[in-house]
Amino acid sequence: MVRSQDDYLWWQRGIVYQIYPRSFFDADGDGVGDLEGIRQRLDYLEWLGVNGIWISPIYPSPMKDFGYDISDYTAIHPLFGTLRDFERLLAEVHQRGIKLILDFVPNHTSDQHPWFKEACQSRTSAKRDWYLWADPAPGGGPPNNWLSEFGGSAWTWHAPSGQYYYHAFLPGQPDLNWRHPEVRQAMTEVMRFWLDKGVDGFRVDVVWHMIKDEHLRDNPPNPDYDAATHSPYNALIPAYSADQPEVHEVVAEMRKVINAYDERLLIAEVYAPIANLVKYYGLEQSGAQLPFNFHLLSTPWDAAHLREVIDEYEASVPEDEWPNWVLGNHDQPRVASRIGRQQARSAAVLLLTLRGTPTLYYGDELGMENVSMAPEEVMDPRGLNCPGKGLGRDAYRTPMPWTPGRNAGFSEGMPWLPLTKDFQEINVERERADPQSMLSLYRRLIALRQSAPALCVGEYDPIPVTPPLLAYRRYHGESDTFVVALNVSQEYHRFQVPKETGVARLVLSTEEISPGKNRLAEAMTLRPNEAVIIQFCKEAE
Repeated sequence: MVRSQDDYLWWQRGIVYQIYPRSFFDADGDGVGDLEGIRQRLDYLEWLGVNGIWISPIYPSPMKDFGYDISDYTAIHPLFGTLRDFERLLAEVHQRGIKLILDFVPNHTSDQHPWFKEACQSRTSAKRDWYLWADPAPGGGPPNNWLSEFGGSAWTWHAPSGQYYYHAFLPGQPDLNWRHPEVRQAMTEVMRFWLDKGVDGFRVDVVWHMIKDEHLRDNPPNPDYDAATHSPYNALIPAYSADQPEVHEVVAEMRKVINAYDERLLIAEVYAPIANLVKYYGLEQSGAQLPFNFHLLSTPWDAAHLREVIDEYEASVPEDEWPNWVLGNHDQPRVASRIGRQQARSAAVLLLTLRGTPTLYYGDELGMENVSMAPEEVMDPRGLNCPGKGLGRDAYRTPMPWTPGRNAGFSEGMPWLPLTKDFQEINVERERADPQSMLSLYRRLIALRQSAPALCVGEYDPIPVTPPLLAYRRYHGESDTFVVALNVSQEYHRFQVPKETGVARLVLSTEEISPGKNRLAEAMTLRPNEAVIIQFCKEAE
């Protein structure tokens, strides 16, 4: 028996929207977005049609890594508001039928967290083993060659105790020892604190980093490393400092916590080859419900490579698990900058019609691009620590443009990062009024997806076509069938419409559809950069 769309869980039939809170909307005029700003923009999110919002870290933090260095896991940073503000936001999100997912950062704390301060007191501190400490190498210096993702050694010397501590990121972000049972118990209590308040799940930061080789063996050199273009971190293959087999035990424990609550979601941030990525689902649904699939972020944007990664992923997701796709996030360049605004329209079609849960990054629905930063404007520690390599992430974390007015309607004060130079054209107010805008395209796509079981929860079949075309079929039981076709090129190309049951109608295109031109013959010409959705209706109108 074919399940109805309503029989699927909210996160299987839904769309997740990532909010970087510093940059979404500033309600108090200090130039930094806040929880009240998110609350005041819930009308927009409801209008857009998303089902869940994921909020990047809002906890107390010294902000050395803009919130990913947490000093208190069960409170709110005053920059963003108060715990009462959060509870009000959560209640209003739920009133609108939307879910709220919190960012959870369990791999490391801030060096200002009370746990680490206690660990630093002496080698016999009760919390000393909550972190990773090691003696110097026999000849002196760090205990091994492990590198920080933000440049330099991943070990920092702590002179008072005569040992090094490990940090996969900044020295101000010491890694927790997830082999220690008390660490696991403390983090379980953190999860329960927020779940008891009613949050609908967590996006777990850098899951693949959480367990390290207990023997601290050196990482091997990377033969493909290019010092001129690659991050210094890529000089070594992190064979022993990340993606260790025991990490799946940790994820399984988190899943048990999630499963004790009704319909909560566990998303795992994992950058890994597909064969390794799907292991994070766990055995018999014991891992993350959604190990983030980031492969669209790095796949060359041509039909052959896209087809290869889609088919490999579809073949690799376990039969009883659910796929997902990501087109942008706070750590990666904007999709409109990566592939151009015209192909970004086709990419929106791809994201919202592939099988599985899509995640949208705030502003991508407007066609926002990276913002150029002067050297003195760079704030991101990854950019500051690795100058000249273009590794800073500020360019794709800039404020959301709401209006063509002062400060793009984001804040009454000076925005914490520069605005897009074209905010008078690329903004919510203008694009809502333009039926051909990127925002209008996203809203039509979301509405079509949510109204059609075949697109929302249906099966996926590739259609053999010659690059630069990419095509596939979506269907669900006896509901209408849809065919999606993309022209990933700057030229016109003929697309042979496959034979399906019913009348073929063009229901969506990234280009303007002429009146009366939606009924299709056996073939159609796709314009440069065009993507189309064809519906095969069982009954002729």
